[in-house]
Amino acid sequence: MAKRCMVNREIKKAKTVKKYAAKRAELKKQMLDMSLTAEQRETASKKFHSLPRNASPSRLRNRCEITGRPHGYYRKFGLSRNKLREHAMKGDIPGLVMASW
Repeated sequence: MAKRCMVNREIKKAKTVKKYAAKRAELKKQMLDMSLTAEQRETASKKFHSLPRNASPSRLRNRCEITGRPHGYYRKFGLSRNKLREHAMKGDIPGLVMASW
């Protein structure tokens, strides 16, 4: 199980990303718009770089919904490999069957 502080930190980052998503998109659009003057683009760039670092979606880390484990994460299920295996064996995940031959 991951430390609670690490999981809470990720939740806080996700909220920050969501909060600044529209503003980041607008500033990025202005920075790349060649119809604007160089000064306007530079102003947009300065505003963009003044946003919090944690507002960037690339700073998020995928973690298991149950344990908070960052490694062995399956996006499709939102679980780490350990918990995915446990739930698959119980039959909790519809459509997922463990391989046997």
